[in-house]
Amino acid sequence: MEIPVIDVSGYFTGSEPEKQHIARELHAACCAPGFFQITGHTVPAELQQRLLSVLPSFFALPQEKKAALHRSNSKCLRGYEQVGAQKLEKPFADQKEGFMIGHELPEDSGYLRGPNQWPDEADVPSFQATFTEYFAAVHDLSISLFRMIALSLDLRENYFDDFVSSGQWKERLINVFKAIAMCRAHRYPPATPAKAERSRGIGAHTDFGALTLLLQDNLGGLEVFHRPTENWISVKPIKDAYVVNIGDMLERWTNQKYSSTMHRVISPVSQKDRYSVAFFNEGLASQVIECIPSCLKEGEKPLFPPTTAEEHLRSRYGVSY
Repeated sequence: MEIPVIDVSGYFTGSEPEKQHIARELHAACCAPGFFQITGHTVPAELQQRLLSVLPSFFALPQEKKAALHRSNSKCLRGYEQVGAQKLEKPFADQKEGFMIGHELPEDSGYLRGPNQWPDEADVPSFQATFTEYFAAVHDLSISLFRMIALSLDLRENYFDDFVSSGQWKERLINVFKAIAMCRAHRYPPATPAKAERSRGIGAHTDFGALTLLLQDNLGGLEVFHRPTENWISVKPIKDAYVVNIGDMLERWTNQKYSSTMHRVISPVSQKDRYSVAFFNEGLASQVIECIPSCLKEGEKPLFPPTTAEEHLRSRYGVSY
C-alpha cells in the first residue's frame, strides 16, 4: 500500500470537471486507507518553513520556562505538554513534547476554547506572531478541504460550512466563539535503535476529530496501519505537502464509509529532533454528529447514535490522558 498524493490546486484555480476529478480521488483515499497527502494547497511554503524553523527555539527553553506555560494552567488545555504526558498506546508513554494553541478567545469561552499561553517574546522572538499567522492560514485551508470532502460525498459543496465556521467575516467571527480548532506543535527527541523498539513517539491511535492536517519535517517516522495485511506503512515526507487523515468524528458521520485509520509515530533513530505540526478543525462544539442519510445503503442502519462534537471529544480526551 502507498499513501495517495493528491494535487488539489485544481480546486482553487480550475473548472468544475477538475473539482470533480479531485473529489473522486479524495473519495477513494478516504474510503481506504483514510490517509492521503495534498499538494497544490494555499498555505505558503515560506510560512511552513518559518514555523518549523522557530520551533526548536521554543523547545530548547529551560524546562522551568516551558513548565510555566503548562496546559494544566489553562482551562482549555492550551500550552506546553511534557514528554510522557499522553499515553495513546499503553503501556507506552508518548516520547514527544508539545505546544498547543487555538483561536484567541476570552476565558471561559467553553470546552477547549479560550486564551492561549505564550512564551516571552525576548525568549523566543517571532514565535507568537509566526504560530498565529500559520494557524490562520491552515484554518482557511481546512475550510476548503471540508468543501472538497463534501463534494467527494456527493453533497452540496457548502455542506460542512457551518460546522467549520465558514461564511462572511461577521458570521465567522460569531462562529469562532462556538468552534473548536487546535494546532499542536511536537518535538520528538532522538532515540537509539534499542530504545526505539521499546518506545513510541506517539502510540498507535485514531484521531479524535473530523480531519487532521499534518505538516512534518523531512525525518519521517509516521506510520499507517494497513488492515488487510496487518502491516505498518511509512508515510514518506513530501516537501511542503500536508498529510491528511480522517478522524473518528467523520467516520461516525459517514457510517464508516470514510475510514479513521490507526497510525503511530516511531521515535526517530537519528542525531536530530523530529518536528511536526498537527492542525485539527473540530468544528462547532454543539454540532450534532449523526449519520449523513446519503451514506446509508438501502436497508442499512446507522452504526452510531447521535452525539455532539463536544460530547465526542470529551469522551476521547478523557481516555488518552
